[in-house]
Order: sequence, then structure tokens, then C-alpha cells
Amino acid sequence: MIVGTAGHVDHGKTALVKALTGVDTDRLKEEKARGISIALGFAYLPTPDGIIGFVDVPGHERFVHTMVAGASGIDLVLLVVAADDGPMPQTREHLAIVELLGISRGLVALTKTDLVPDERRVAVEAEIEALLSDGRLAGAKILPVSTVTGAGVEALRDALVDAAKGFGRRAAEGRKFRLSVDRSFTLPGTGTVVTGTVLSGKISVGDRVLVSPSGLAARVRSIHAQNRPAETGTAGERCALALAGEAIHKDAIHHGDVVLDPALHAPADRIDALVRLLPGEAKPVPQWMPVRLHHAAAEVAARIVLLEDAPLAPGTTRRVQLVLEKPIAAAVGDPFVLRDVSASRTIGGGRLLDLRAPARKRRTQTRMAQLDALANDDPDTALAALLALPESFVDLDAFGRDHALADQVVAALVASQELVTLADRDRTLAVSQPTFAGLVSGLEATLSAFHAENPDLPGIGLERLRLGAVPRLPAPAFRAVLQALSRAGTVAVEGAWVRLAGHTVRLTEADEVSWTRIAPKLGGAERFRPPRVRDLAGVLGVPEPEVRRLLKTMARLGAVDEVAHDHFFLRATVGEMVGIAEDLAAAAPDGTFTAARFRDRVDSGRKVAIQILEFFDRHGVTRRRDDLRRIDPNRLDLFRPAVSAQDGTIAEPPDQGRESSPVGRPDFKSGRGRETVLGGFDSHSLPPPLRSAR
Repeated sequence: MIVGTAGHVDHGKTALVKALTGVDTDRLKEEKARGISIALGFAYLPTPDGIIGFVDVPGHERFVHTMVAGASGIDLVLLVVAADDGPMPQTREHLAIVELLGISRGLVALTKTDLVPDERRVAVEAEIEALLSDGRLAGAKILPVSTVTGAGVEALRDALVDAAKGFGRRAAEGRKFRLSVDRSFTLPGTGTVVTGTVLSGKISVGDRVLVSPSGLAARVRSIHAQNRPAETGTAGERCALALAGEAIHKDAIHHGDVVLDPALHAPADRIDALVRLLPGEAKPVPQWMPVRLHHAAAEVAARIVLLEDAPLAPGTTRRVQLVLEKPIAAAVGDPFVLRDVSASRTIGGGRLLDLRAPARKRRTQTRMAQLDALANDDPDTALAALLALPESFVDLDAFGRDHALADQVVAALVASQELVTLADRDRTLAVSQPTFAGLVSGLEATLSAFHAENPDLPGIGLERLRLGAVPRLPAPAFRAVLQALSRAGTVAVEGAWVRLAGHTVRLTEADEVSWTRIAPKLGGAERFRPPRVRDLAGVLGVPEPEVRRLLKTMARLGAVDEVAHDHFFLRATVGEMVGIAEDLAAAAPDGTFTAARFRDRVDSGRKVAIQILEFFDRHGVTRRRDDLRRIDPNRLDLFRPAVSAQDGTIAEPPDQGRESSPVGRPDFKSGRGRETVLGGFDSHSLPPPLRSAR
């Protein structure tokens, strides 16, 4: 158990700790000269049931920030009040800080009783009882002591030992390691040493850690726990860690840093929190008010952003966003204290709710509901509440990290709540079973409606489908959902297109009629030099955009390929030209051929022949070097005949090579590397990568 002193300056805190432990916690020359504590002091009291650690804090108003750092890691507060003075300003401020930090266990030491008569002692006890009556320490035992005569010291020591027996240890299992640094120094023969209270988890000699927020990597060389050499340090213990690392030295680690499990390193500088403004404040908190934030041993400048319509008035508790001047290492649920920028008074405090607070849309109803869920102290309850919100999913890795949860605890939460998990690159998302069922049914309904309205399209764009889904998942997680549905036979995913598994593209009656007129113009003797879109429109008397739209549709069906802009060839013709190129290469000793030889074989103009060959180049069928080209045999199956060269009717692809139309395949990408080409293999397409490279 860690005991922290609290109380006004010169009320005898340091003398009391010395009487209890025999250790003088004033170690600095200035402290000795001035007779007051300036820095944190530490002492230990061995007992039959363990070691009680003491954190002696300064009482002077100028050093309240040091007091906050010391109080942040304690289990029991020892409130010290001098009988001759009674409760004083720093008594009240220290008590307010204890309340804000959520410390509910405490004892009161009424010191200097040898200087006052019994009547005064009784009166001061009554003042203390009244002061504590409305707070967490109401009913705390008041023990009169005198460090001069020794009266009451033994009784106080026994009371602390009894409290330690009932307290037990903080749970170290289920949480990852964090230690708040309050000192960093170099010890001859040992190296860099940091000391602090273990906030959560467990550490062992040899473990790898990070110093946050700087991110310095280190290894634990040795441990002193509760002032004794140890192999491990656990939550609730005062520990000294000897650290070793390439960039580790005493000046690289600062007061307020946190030594932690590497998985927890994610400093935060914008945090949503629950804040209580002390009743003694003169006026409500305005928007963007500057404050000093005290968290564990860290102190940082911050601004308050009000999130609720009601003002943060004295004595009230509200949700706010804290925008920090520099990031800190923290965990959800951590308590903190707010002081004014002049460091003259404590104004409030509370606990952290969300370390990844948004800069925009931070006051919406959805956001307020999320904060209500995160306000639950129990991570299990908080996770369930988050997932119960409409359109909600949770990043499990971030949730576990920000709550400092061990991996096995996160896995147990997933199992107990029967969550559906989705892989999203280097993280895992979770949704509830009802939410996932609603997502799947919504996708099926959207696809069904789309197919009914667009029977001539192969499917809906993947990104369009994702943006309309509820919940709107990140793209990698959404693809994981589609892959699962594809394996189940519900949907088919072809590159950037998604369709129901049973959907096939159908032409409208009008398009069927138009295609029967256009297809013969692309085949026959003129198949190697078919008319362009504008020529077809003129011959058939059909608007040019309509011809272009229909040919784009037929390209998606695998009937034609757009070799150059507005120049469409039947798929069978393209396959025939690939065969011609293959024959030319096979006939040459070195396996190459020229554009002129290809032009002569297809009996077309040089311009059209060059366009055809450049089309093959882009898709990897041919490899060009200077004026020569050679065939890549791994690409020959891209253009196997799938339609009749004469009438243009769609036929079943032969049982060889790849599918008749590579449009929409996962390995077929546009020049931007993201979107599937809408019109098949066209003049702007890049070749799909080799199958062996995937």
C-alpha cells in the first residue's frame, strides 16, 4: 500500500513520516535550510504483512503541483492537521485534490497536540469532522499525535498497518504495465534509474519498455520494489527501474513521463473528459479557457472546450474536451486535476473518457452517446454500450490500448459478448451480432435494388456500396465482410464491382436491337479496321453518345475491347490479333517482330496497327524494346476468343486460360491503381500484374 501525506505547510508531515519510519524525507539542502519540503520525499515502513510506502508531499502553496504529482499514485491519504492551527488554506486545497483524484481511503493525523490543551484539540477535531463530512473521507478516523513526545505515534502506525491488511494489492493481472516517473537520475554502477508508482500491470527484469511520450526504447536491467531488490514490480508498488537503451540517460527521461508496455505507446493531445468545477470558484468556465492539467506526475498547459449546452458552473460536472499544448501518456479512466494558469489555486478535476477525441463534430448527439458509453468504469460495460449504439463498430486494438487492457482480457471480452471481428490492415474491428446481421441484410437489399434498376451493369461499385452501408466501415474491413459473403456464396466480388451471386448482366430490348445492328459492322472482312464510334453513329443514324454507351456496356460483358479511344474491336478479333502476333514471333529466330510485319498481316493502316500493338504493350501481351516486340506467354490467355468473330454474339469462354473478360478482376486496375476500368481493356488501361507476382 502507498500512503501519501496531505496538509498545510509546517503542520508536521515530514516529521510525522520520520517518526513512523525513521526516515527523513527532506533530502535537499534547500529543504534542510528552509525547514519545508520542496520535492517529493519517500520512506518505507516494513510490516509483517508487507511494506507500506510513504510519499511525503510539500504543503507550501507554491509547490501544490508537486503535491498533485505525489498524490496521483497513492492508495490512502494521511491528512495532517496541526492542532494549534486547525484546517488551513492548503489543508482545504489538498483535500479538494484528494477528492478530485478519487481517493476514498484515509486517516487524519492531528499533530502538535503537545502544544494545545484538550479543549483546543476537541475543537479542532470537530472542525476536521465538519470539513470531511461532505466528501469521500467522511468518517475518517482522527488520531492525535505528537512527534515531540511520541504520543499517539504507535497508535497511528497500528492504524496504518490495519488499513494495509484490509487493502490488499491492486490487481496486476489484466492490465498492461505503466509507471509514472517522478525522478530520473544516474546511479554509479547501475546507470539510469527512474522511480515512480506502478499505475497498472506488472514488470519483470529483462522486459522491453518504452518511455512515453518521447517513444525511447529501453530494457529493464534491475528493479527495486518498495525499497528492496526484486525480480518484478506490480501495480500499487513504488518502484525504481534501472533502464538501458541506446538513447537512455537521465536527461532524456523527464518528470511526468510514463514507462510503459510498448503496445500502450500512443500519446494523446486532444482528450474528452468529465470535469467537476470546485464549488468555491467565482464564475463558470468560459469556452477555450486556459488551464494547467496535472495527470499522474505530468503537468501540461491545456485549453477547455465545452461540449454541453449547459455551462460548467461552480459545483457542477460536465463533459469537456481538453486540448493540450503537448501530448501525454494516459489511459481511459485516469484521474486528473486542473489548476489556473497562475498556479495559485486548484479549480477542478475529473477523469479521462476518450484519448482520441475528434476535432470536428465533437458535440453531436452521436458523439455525446459515445461519451456516455465511455463513462462506464467497467471496460466490459463500456464496450457493450459502444457497440449497442446505432451504426457502431469499435477498434478493438485501440480500445484495449487506451484502457491499458492485457490481450487476454480483450479476447475474453470478444468471446463473452460474442462479437464479430473484422480484420482491417493492422487492426481488428468488432461489431455486435445484431449490427452485423443488419449490415449483411442491408447490403443484400441494396444490391437487389441496384440490379433491378440496372440489369445491364455488372454490379455496384465497391466504394459506393461501402459509403451507403450501415455501419460505414473502413475500406479494408468492408472488403473483409465482402470476402466472407463471397465465400458463403451470397455475393460475388470482381475487382471494384460487387453483385449478388446469381446476377447476370442483361441488355435491354432496345440495346439488343442496337447491338444486332452494330456487331456485324465490327466483324467480317473489316474486323481488323472496324469503324469508330462516330462512324457507326453516322451509318446507323444513332446518337454518338448512345453508341459509345452501348459499346462500353458490351465491353463490360466481354464482347468488345476499346483498343484506342472510341475504337472498339470484337473480343474474338482481339484474340485473333494476339494469335497473329504470336505467329510472327514464333517465326522469327530471336522471337521478335516489327510493327510493319504486324501491319502487313492484319492488312490495316500503320496508325491502327501501332494503336493495337500499344494496347498489347500496356497489358503485357507484348514487350517492346526499340522497334522490336516479343510475346509474353504468361499473358496470352487474357484475350482468348469468347464471342463469334462474325456475328458478335456472346459465347461461353473456352475451358482454358482466364475468364473471357478480365474487367473487374482484382488484378485488373486502371492507371490510378485503384479503380476498375469501366469499358474493358481500353486505351487508358494498365496491364494487370503477373499472377506469379501476387
